[in-house]
Amino acid sequence: MELLFARNELNEKPKKVKIEKIIEELKELGEKIFYFDKDNSHKDMMALVDALEGEGYNVYFREVRYGLADDEYMYEVHAL
Repeated sequence: MELLFARNELNEKPKKVKIEKIIEELKELGEKIFYFDKDNSHKDMMALVDALEGEGYNVYFREVRYGLADDEYMYEVHAL
């Protein structure tokens, strides 16, 4: 499954990443905070959380609002 990283600029296209690549990076670093684009479905984000917990990580997941409009948010996943 592919997820979309958060954009750096509003007019940019988000970069794609596979869950396996995220798990590899966590095995190297041990702990990291990831930010994902609002275009990811909540179901896909929950699949990521389940996959990381299945690998033995503690995961904190939340929506980060950066504006007042309903569509101005991103997902934050902190894996320990």
